[in-house]
Amino acid sequence: MTSRYEAAKSVFVDSIDIDDYIELESSLSAYNQLLGSIEKPLKMILLFGRPGTGKSILLNRLAQNLKYQKEIHYFEIPSTDKREFFYKLFKVLTKKDLPKNTEVNFSALVNYCKKLRGKREIIILLDEAQMYTPQMMENIRLIADSRAVKFVVSLHQTEDEDLIAKEHFQSRIWEVIELKNASFTDFRDYVHKKLLKKNFFEIANSIKEREMKKMFAFTKGNYREANKLLFTIFEICEYYDKNEPSKINYTHLPQRIIEMAGLKLGYIHA
Repeated sequence: MTSRYEAAKSVFVDSIDIDDYIELESSLSAYNQLLGSIEKPLKMILLFGRPGTGKSILLNRLAQNLKYQKEIHYFEIPSTDKREFFYKLFKVLTKKDLPKNTEVNFSALVNYCKKLRGKREIIILLDEAQMYTPQMMENIRLIADSRAVKFVVSLHQTEDEDLIAKEHFQSRIWEVIELKNASFTDFRDYVHKKLLKKNFFEIANSIKEREMKKMFAFTKGNYREANKLLFTIFEICEYYDKNEPSKINYTHLPQRIIEMAGLKLGYIHA
């Protein structure tokens, strides 16, 4: 027998698919700020925040929404190999594949970019930019200086605050957009909208304010942690639904199940 929770837990599989995007007040504000920054004559824009604050899905949404209006390219997976990165960049700039066994002449590539100024405006979205080496970031800066290519650089904030950002970008970035963990209101809306989008109305209604506050306290409003927690909660609910249905309340998600999920994920300790 298929449990009602089996499909519900799949809603919270971590994803940057545009179909999984949830419109929230904070995400809409960040999106509009990023959209406005792209329209300005800036060379580089920094999208900054801790893991799980929604940077990747924001970039993906921007790329999908603007792909028919602007020359925009989303580099979702960072190329840590310098040759691989410049092969990809060469193809974006020249619209041609680099012949095999040919090295990219970086100076010629920069000069080529300078010739494009005023003819094309190319936007490149770089996700997970903390994976690039300082030398590669310096090369990216030189390409941005041509003003034919604009980079939106997504970077994880670390425990050392913005140390990485300062190291790579100090005096180079013209605009910084910082994403933060959700407020309680946005967190609650995120959980409910994720469920309602897939027509899980009864399950959404079973999560009351008190339980929502406990989940918010566990995750601190981080979307990635929210996905992990809700997936685990519904995995536990699925077990009881299939094996011990008398122990589950279908109209009110019990706090003990949230606490069991919290124990499993290490938010609390026995």
